[in-house]
Amino acid sequence: MNTAIARSSSRFAQFAQAGALPLVLLAAWQAWAMSLPANSPAPAPLKVVATGVDLIASGGLPNALMQSLGRVALGFLVALTLGVVLGVLMGSIRSVRDNLDPIIESFRPIAPMAILPIAILWFGTGTPSALAIVGYAAFFPVLVNTVHGVSRVDRKLVMAAQTMGIPRTTILTRVVLPGALPSILLGSRLAMGVAWTAIIAAELAVGAKSGGGGSGGIGQMMFVFYAYNIDLNAIVVCMIVVGLVALLIDRIFRAAEGRLLPWRH
Repeated sequence: MNTAIARSSSRFAQFAQAGALPLVLLAAWQAWAMSLPANSPAPAPLKVVATGVDLIASGGLPNALMQSLGRVALGFLVALTLGVVLGVLMGSIRSVRDNLDPIIESFRPIAPMAILPIAILWFGTGTPSALAIVGYAAFFPVLVNTVHGVSRVDRKLVMAAQTMGIPRTTILTRVVLPGALPSILLGSRLAMGVAWTAIIAAELAVGAKSGGGGSGGIGQMMFVFYAYNIDLNAIVVCMIVVGLVALLIDRIFRAAEGRLLPWRH
């Protein structure tokens, strides 16, 4: 009983310590905002909360968020599939790696937003352009980490399986992929974070290129609030949502990693 109480007190103390600084900063922000003229467009915590409630109640924010999440999920799945397949080939077949590595390393440093003009020219200002940006951004973390994981699988295990006459596909699914799984999961987690960042930037840029009437999503919602409504409180709401979603995505991937790789935790 005493142990449970001590644990609860310790957790409460940790929570209070972690939340003290944010509360102080919010209070200082609110005090600064209250010192400004009543018609000032500067964002304030209370105004941000009220604006967030209105955006949620109207359905605009949830719809935009779901639209962005759908694009991220689809683009990430495409990048994950291509990255894992190509990564396994490059990691296990030296000739494939030697031929493709220079091409991959030539494109990898190019920022996703650098291909936006090409994406718009090829796919227009709708969802396909956003998906192209997301897929491009998420592909390289998955590929590089998959190649790294496959290349580090103990060759003795593969050779032992070959000696016993196990088919190559079985070796791939039972030896190579499980051995490379930690690296693949790490690459997937990094890729999802990059994909979420890329979709926001892509929607912002596509919205600007299309005059606000492009692909939608929370990124374009931010552009509309900036370019047309000049609503800084709404922009802050979108920024908070973007950050919270990124945190939630990271926690989901960490939980999945803990389930699939319990020996590493």
